[in-house]
Amino acid sequence: MPIVEQSLYDVPNGISLRTELSLRNLRFATTHGLVYERTDGQVPSILFGQGEDGRHGNFHPLSYESIRANEEWVKRLGKVHTASKRARVRANWQWKELDCSNSSDALLMNIFCHPEVMPRAGVRAMLGIESNTVPEFGFKPRTPLTGGRRDNTEIDMRAGDLLVEAKLTESDFQNARTNLISRYRDLELVFDVSELPLRNGKQSGYQLIRGTLAAYATGGSFCVFCDSRRPDLIEGWYRVMRAVHLFELRCRLKLLTWQELASDLPGDLQLFLADKYGIRGS
Repeated sequence: MPIVEQSLYDVPNGISLRTELSLRNLRFATTHGLVYERTDGQVPSILFGQGEDGRHGNFHPLSYESIRANEEWVKRLGKVHTASKRARVRANWQWKELDCSNSSDALLMNIFCHPEVMPRAGVRAMLGIESNTVPEFGFKPRTPLTGGRRDNTEIDMRAGDLLVEAKLTESDFQNARTNLISRYRDLELVFDVSELPLRNGKQSGYQLIRGTLAAYATGGSFCVFCDSRRPDLIEGWYRVMRAVHLFELRCRLKLLTWQELASDLPGDLQLFLADKYGIRGS
């Protein structure tokens, strides 16, 4: 797939990130002659499929080649989209979550499966990881619950001791009933629970709370990746961080925008992210 040297088009100001990505990816698909479909709705999602030439429009060519060559990474391509059964599409393939242009998992893999990313000293310094680190996607940290049980939920990525939660167009970090949160063994040791944000009687930032507790249990770090165009998500993460009791753990909690990360990525990947996602290095 040829990568253009500059953005092919401009998008209107003042529109939502989801709308912007739909416009960008529709133009990206048609310009490059990619296999795609779109969902119905006021803001349709663009879905990419693999063409007869082996290209998959939702992935940078080198990243996709690396994914296909890695037995563990390729399994992630089969992740079922939670909306696939209720969304109306014309696609003649069984589309998955990582086919969707709005998928934060696909964005994460586009970056970290690119063969020139992990060897870059600047990227490793930003993340605080070693040079020989191999990313693992859909990692289950098995965070301790009360009664000797373990959590079975996933973290988007593990890279060495770093756990990552990635966001793009998602509305929030999920809400949960307070009794679901209280199952975690170390909840009150790690958090001032009264300071955790609530919304409509539910605990906000469920994924952030889980990730922070996983970092505590594993002795690692936890980083949230999100877009600088989403100040609501950034503020949501800071609100949860402020509720952490333990200073040493708080120092292991991080925020990194896709734009900050993009500034130290290979040139071909930077162009891909700028054109397809509107993500440009800060």
